[in-house]
Amino acid sequence: MAARLGHRRGARLGPGPYRDRVYALAGLLRARLAAIPGCQVRDQGTEQCGIVTFTVDGVPADEIKDRLAGRSINVSVSRAPSTLLDMTDRGLASVVRASVHYYNTEEEMDRLLEELAD
Repeated sequence: MAARLGHRRGARLGPGPYRDRVYALAGLLRARLAAIPGCQVRDQGTEQCGIVTFTVDGVPADEIKDRLAGRSINVSVSRAPSTLLDMTDRGLASVVRASVHYYNTEEEMDRLLEELAD
């Protein structure tokens, strides 16, 4: 029932407000990640969505994922075989992928950023 009501509300509002929130949160996350020494935001393109990819100098992506998981912060790792041409051209073996959703909060992003800054 709640799912149906949620879908009805979404249909009434349209995708715009949700997209706008996701894009705003992801943009904030990108800017704050870029301010962390050694952290490189790896996203490209003129329109960037809610998928935020990054690396941290000298720290394997899997190690970052595991460390964050230990703090109940969910991210994933994208590896070169999944985007072979792009990542090969950029010399990347893997990246950390944070998928921002409309229900995420700035406080949740703060937790992720605090963990990375330590």
